[in-house]
Amino acid sequence: MVRNLQAAGHEPVVAALETGVNIFTGEGLSAVMRGADAVVDVSNAPSFEPKAVWEFFETSGKNIARAEAQAGVRHHVLLSIVGSDRMPENGYFNAKGVQEGVAMRGGIPLSIVRSTQFFEFLGAIADGSTVDGVVRLSGGMFQPIAADEVASALADVVVGSPIHGTVEIAGPERQPFDVYIRRYLQAAGDPRPVERDPNARYFGGTVLVDSLVPLAQARLGELNLEAWLNRRLAA
Repeated sequence: MVRNLQAAGHEPVVAALETGVNIFTGEGLSAVMRGADAVVDVSNAPSFEPKAVWEFFETSGKNIARAEAQAGVRHHVLLSIVGSDRMPENGYFNAKGVQEGVAMRGGIPLSIVRSTQFFEFLGAIADGSTVDGVVRLSGGMFQPIAADEVASALADVVVGSPIHGTVEIAGPERQPFDVYIRRYLQAAGDPRPVERDPNARYFGGTVLVDSLVPLAQARLGELNLEAWLNRRLAA
């Protein structure tokens, strides 16, 4: 996203632990936002434990909103997840919903970009769903997207007018969860079998048919799984 914004003539400033900014404690936030027109929150919690991730997004969201108000920021862009409001047993999704709520109440003109899962996460998803050497996944629909295309969408949103709501982005192909991960593993040369299990959970949540995919019109990426894999091999 930083590269995209620089190429378009903007001056993005990275706020991260490595640059002296800690959004959980608030350290460095006021200084880094001074003079900023917009803020893009793509932060992630250091722990996926439900209580810890909830506290991280709630606390950091309030710190960011407070610093934005002090700095006169005119546009807050938040990266969230498609289905964050549709999987109540999923602790991470619930925490993202809390983060969205804090941003909505923050008083800064807002754009929420909800994305489906990234291609870059497919290996970790398979690993986390493996039981006794077998990858067990729901047959609910799945529509992942390349992280680069998420970054491009965020760059487009942040330089535009605030949406005052939510836009969803997803990859170009929609298939059952188990089918998509089987394609990925076969293409990667991973011999693990994949079985459909309607009781399989995703971060603790039950995956229904439409839990992880957009319900209405969404901005679609151009890279399908094979194109993304080929690009990674060529890099």
